Amino acid sequence: MKKDEIPQDDGALGRIAKEVTYVVGADGKYETAQSSGWDVKTDALNVAWDEVNSKIEAARQKVLRGEASPVLYFMEKKIMDLSILSAYTGFWKWTIKKHLKPSVFNKLPEEKLKKYAALFEVSVEELKKPFG
Repeated sequence: MKKDEIPQDDGALGRIAKEVTYVVGADGKYETAQSSGWDVKTDALNVAWDEVNSKIEAARQKVLRGEASPVLYFMEKKIMDLSILSAYTGFWKWTIKKHLKPSVFNKLPEEKLKKYAALFEVSVEELKKPFG
C-alpha cells in the first residue's frame, strides 16, 4: 500500500490512538505511517467481540441454570481457557474441569476460592454469587 492510500476511517480505538502501518514510500522502500483506522479491520474486530460476548452470555446462562459454576462465567469474561487458567492458578486442567461443576465448586475450600477470586479480580463473595 502506498502512503497516500492509507485508510483513515474511524478505528476501533476512535480518537484515542493511531495505528502504525507499513507502507511503500515514494522511493519504493518500506516505511511506517499512521492510520486512524480501517472500516474492514473495525468490522472484523466487532465480529470477534460479538463472539466473545456470546460466550460470556452462554456461560452466564449455564451458571444461572445451575449447569456450571461461576468459574466458567469469569473464565469467559476474562477471555481465558483451561490452559491459561491452569497456568495462572497452578491447578491442573482436570481439577479446573471439576471446579466447573456447581456441586464441586460449592465445596471448595476458602484458599482455592481466594486464588480464583484474585485472578478474576473479584471478591470471594462476588465469585460465589456473580449476579447478585
